[in-house]
Amino acid sequence: MKRIDDLKMATSLTDVALLLGFHPKAFAWVIYKQQPRYTVFEIPKSRGGTRTIKAPEPKLKNVQARLAELLQDCIADINEARSQKEKLSHGFRRGHSIITNAYQHRSRRFVLNVDLADFFGTINFGRVRGFLMTNKHFALHERVATVLAHIVCYENSLPQGAPTSPVVSNLIAHILDVRLAKLARRFGLHYTRYADDLTFSTNGRTFPEEVAAIDADGQWIAGPTLKGAIQRAGFELNPVKTRMQLRQSRQDVTGLIVNEKVNIRSEYYRDTRAKCHRLFKTGKYQIKQTIRKDDGSTIVEDADGALDQMEGVLSFIDSVKRHKQVVERDHKLSGVEQIYRAFLLYRHFYAPSMPTILCEGKTDNIYVRCAIQAFADDYAKLADKKGEAVSVKVKLFNYSDHTKRLLGIAGGSGHFNNLIKDYRKNLKPFTAPYAERFPVILLIDNDAGADGIYKVVRAITKGTCDGKDPFYFIGDNLYVVPTPLTDTGAATMIEDFLPSKWRDEKLGGKTLNLGKDIDITKEYGKSLFAEYVIKKNRKIVEFDAMRAILDRIVTVIDDYAAMMAAGS
Repeated sequence: MKRIDDLKMATSLTDVALLLGFHPKAFAWVIYKQQPRYTVFEIPKSRGGTRTIKAPEPKLKNVQARLAELLQDCIADINEARSQKEKLSHGFRRGHSIITNAYQHRSRRFVLNVDLADFFGTINFGRVRGFLMTNKHFALHERVATVLAHIVCYENSLPQGAPTSPVVSNLIAHILDVRLAKLARRFGLHYTRYADDLTFSTNGRTFPEEVAAIDADGQWIAGPTLKGAIQRAGFELNPVKTRMQLRQSRQDVTGLIVNEKVNIRSEYYRDTRAKCHRLFKTGKYQIKQTIRKDDGSTIVEDADGALDQMEGVLSFIDSVKRHKQVVERDHKLSGVEQIYRAFLLYRHFYAPSMPTILCEGKTDNIYVRCAIQAFADDYAKLADKKGEAVSVKVKLFNYSDHTKRLLGIAGGSGHFNNLIKDYRKNLKPFTAPYAERFPVILLIDNDAGADGIYKVVRAITKGTCDGKDPFYFIGDNLYVVPTPLTDTGAATMIEDFLPSKWRDEKLGGKTLNLGKDIDITKEYGKSLFAEYVIKKNRKIVEFDAMRAILDRIVTVIDDYAAMMAAGS
């Protein structure tokens, strides 16, 4: 059954609570009795002024987050039933972003941006409740609509800071999108909306005065037809933010340049590049941070930026540059990609925040993580345990499309060969000091596939490397750890250290095949085994044989710590 159908079948608070995964009594207390419900404060806007944030308290925020997901699922169900893809609204929607929004307005003669005034504040309790009851796609029971309106509204409006406000505002503003899309078609314009930011563009010789025109003071203002359409949909324009951008000047839509293709502001990119340079040389970079004081006022101060923040910025720039582009198999990295690549090398290899383990595949990560969690009490260097909660103290490297594209690694012995060969060269540009450093461990199957790795290691270290030792130090902070050979010296792979009982487990009547050639009519492979056999049953799987691998990891951590202490 679709999620929209589940919601339409609900008739009471109890139904809503269960649908969201809460006990009804506790759910009712959170949405009706809990005090305080919100923390209210102001933050400065990037272009002056302040913005009032109403942040829900944790329990209410949890309820709102689950409701937001449910409503997103409902929207997906509705669009699927209508065989329609959303092209008008790009804010806070799955698969949409400021990039998809800006993309609709590239290479235009005219680009008009107008803003809605008090977008969230315009949407009140009655409007939300009425929409949920009368909209043909929702048509919810009166009691359910009332409950949902109580969850999403505060002081009779959508609070800016609540997880539900973006998705609810999109639902309410859909009628606005429909009307403005009709208006745009009437005058040969392209229209999109990102939250309260409306954009119209055209390659026409003139811009229709009904939509926007120049006033007596030489300023562009919204035209009467546009104003009327917005007001009839229950919203108002913010006249201060009306902007017309012509082709001969720099045009931006939701912060991205659209003159020819969608691009990043040059000053934004230069600032990011400079911050990365400082990070690689000093180990730190600075950002402007808004600090809220005890009296509720805010100040802006310089603060050290976090690596997560920088990775988010670089990932965003990379996604803008690559939007709608087909990457050639052996393409040369652009300047942006080279900086992103350098950052990944710095973060994960030069200055990892904890011991980092690269396995030969995503499935191995699952086995190692489950084993560490199972023996958290016995391996203090690998995990912290507080009650039933276990936090893993090593990083299991996650492979992705960008690690493959930028670093050339996606698991497997072939990729490890190149990583080992180029390791010292890749880290040479970094000079940042570090108070503490951790090893990078390549955990590999000790079988025929490792022969190439052993050959590379021997060539670099000029020493013995045959898979018989617990680990091999390559240089810098890089180690190779093979799975232990059997007592008779036979080859092994990591799955050999999992109980045969679970390797014999059937899924849907199919048997496990750990090889590459799988008969899908009779067999299943490693991915399903790791996810639906080992991970699913991790609390009852006997991981005792995995201790041999965990012991080797701990030995490497100790070995590198000793070298660091000795000043090697």
